Amino acid sequence: MTGDTIAAIATAMSASGIGIIRISGDDSMEIISKVYRSKGGKKKIKEAESHTIHYGFIYDNDTMIDEVLVMIMKGPRSYTGEDTVEIDCHGGVLAMKKVLEAVIHAGARPAEPGEFTKRAFLNGRIDLSQAEAVIDVIQAKNEYALKSSLSQLKGSVLTSIKEIRSSILYHIAYIESALDDPEHISLDGYSEKLAQTVEEEKKKIRRLADSFDEGKMIREGIRTVIVGKPNAGKSSLLNYLVGEEKAIVTDIAGTTRDVLEETIVLQGISLRMMDTAGIRATEDVVEKIGVERARAYAKDADLVLYVVDSSIPLDENDEEILEILRDKKAIILLNKSDLTPVVTKEMLEARTDMPVLAISARQEQGVELLEEQIKSMFFAGELSFNDEVYITNVRHKTALEEAYQSLTMVENSIAMEMPEDFFSIDLMNAYEALGRIVGESVGEDLVNEIFSKFCTGK
Repeated sequence: MTGDTIAAIATAMSASGIGIIRISGDDSMEIISKVYRSKGGKKKIKEAESHTIHYGFIYDNDTMIDEVLVMIMKGPRSYTGEDTVEIDCHGGVLAMKKVLEAVIHAGARPAEPGEFTKRAFLNGRIDLSQAEAVIDVIQAKNEYALKSSLSQLKGSVLTSIKEIRSSILYHIAYIESALDDPEHISLDGYSEKLAQTVEEEKKKIRRLADSFDEGKMIREGIRTVIVGKPNAGKSSLLNYLVGEEKAIVTDIAGTTRDVLEETIVLQGISLRMMDTAGIRATEDVVEKIGVERARAYAKDADLVLYVVDSSIPLDENDEEILEILRDKKAIILLNKSDLTPVVTKEMLEARTDMPVLAISARQEQGVELLEEQIKSMFFAGELSFNDEVYITNVRHKTALEEAYQSLTMVENSIAMEMPEDFFSIDLMNAYEALGRIVGESVGEDLVNEIFSKFCTGK
């Protein structure tokens, strides 16, 4: 891809120690030579070697704007694959704007959101899955999300998809060659060999597609809803986990009327915590609405934390909550363990198959057990990004499901002893569906939509 030269501020628009203005395109060296003057004025910057840094000043016509460092990266050995210049100036908002204005006056145009990364994709520097990983790195909210995004940025998804596509392409080529030259290439017994390959590749695709739920939770956080009867200690638990008084805590039952949402990070895992109204029968109109919302949120949650007041007996409200939690991922938190217990851990374990943890939200006891329990429930212990690939993008999952269905149709054709040319049609459909993940066979509209979600300057 070649085209006009673009420029944008690549750092946050806030006061900081340094700001970066990025320039990319065929005229990058010409433009920087118009605005940059070295301290000694000896060497023209457009004659500078690639991957060098230069100290000097930025001028807009004859007006000095700022003292800067200029980094030169000539294509194709740059992020975009084009001649690229980065100006490191002081991080004041006005200073950055003035430097950018000088660059635009010299012939660059303002970049669109994500246009630098879009050029990297169109110039073959990265595939589409790596480009999407860039925005995930920027938006990562926890340690695991960052590691997963960096793994994809390094090409983990690309590598997995390329291996599957290579196997499928081999069989497409073999079938087409055999049909064109039946005298020299035989298809006798070929169906059995193809069936074995299809089964193996379907397993790989299924494993990737099934990783989406965990991958989505890694990226967006586990949707966690706190439920229980009024005064069980739900709000106290939320306040302790958040680390500040976000929820009102009183001895008056029914204080929480609506859903209060906060995001916290426990051992690198993001939890989208939602404190809900205490579930009980009530005639209060406002509280009744809150109770209905609590029921609805619990049904849609990834994880439910059921807080039980261990100092009072279970009643019909607890029975309703246990029914709501049937077949859901849930942890029972036996709260107020510092008081004389009426409900015990053994009693609850005998009635349910949910893990039961004794805690005291007010005394700040037992939360470390909750952290370990959540990690083990969702991620089977420690996550490893050395050999595990997590799909975090719904577009990728959709393409994987399409490829899986196409390979299933190949299996059906083999079972029905259909002609071999039927195999190649569905194999090609699977090949193209997987290609959409890495950016092959995608339309311009989709590419534009993906990069429009990026920040300007990236």
